[in-house]
Amino acid sequence: MGERDMAPPSRAGKGAAPRVAGLGGFAGLRPERVRQIWIGLWIVALLPFLRLLYLGATNQFGANPLEFVTRSTGTWTLVMLCATLTVTPLRRLTGWPWLLRLRRMLGLFAFFYGLQHFLLWIGVDRGFDLAYMLKDVGKRPFITVGFAAFMLMIPLALTSTNGMVRRLGGRRWQALHRLVYAIAVLAILHYWWHKAGKHDFGVVSRYAAYVAVLLGMRLWWAWRGRVSATRAPGPSGAAVRPSLRE
Repeated sequence: MGERDMAPPSRAGKGAAPRVAGLGGFAGLRPERVRQIWIGLWIVALLPFLRLLYLGATNQFGANPLEFVTRSTGTWTLVMLCATLTVTPLRRLTGWPWLLRLRRMLGLFAFFYGLQHFLLWIGVDRGFDLAYMLKDVGKRPFITVGFAAFMLMIPLALTSTNGMVRRLGGRRWQALHRLVYAIAVLAILHYWWHKAGKHDFGVVSRYAAYVAVLLGMRLWWAWRGRVSATRAPGPSGAAVRPSLRE
């Protein structure tokens, strides 16, 4: 799950991001080395879940087990979302195209932890009471945006396979997976409003700042690319000016 998980890396152009010097040696890693990195990252991403299993088996969830597990799965959902959004800027800055192979796995881990977070709320906390759940969604803003974020994650997870990329077509698939930006914003709002009651904004502010930087970098690159495209000489040698309909 990522906005361009299956898309080939774009060639450097006038609007391309500058690459970090001294990192070019990692650009051409052999497939087996990339596979090793993928497996290692998969194990690292699974560790929070394994930790929860261990703490549950050894009765170390504390005085409020539901709150502990709910917060943990929510935090790791946001961490995995941030990791997924980090891949594209990191790839553009380093010139390592193989990073794109990690993005779908990170996005699916975000859905994995988000699904746990959602099931804890609807199943354990609300006892699968649909009326109670809908009342929560309608009356509590942090529940509303959290619910919306998870609903938007579902189509991204379902269309994360190579077959769905071919079925939808690259352009439509990429447009759909840009929903990850809205999901990240909704996740930040969910966390922010959850902390608003206690006026505890320290941690969520750092997440919000990080997501803002990641999205800001994308906007900056998109703007630079658009400006470069409009200044490119046309067939007559004159600069192409943007249409009013663009």
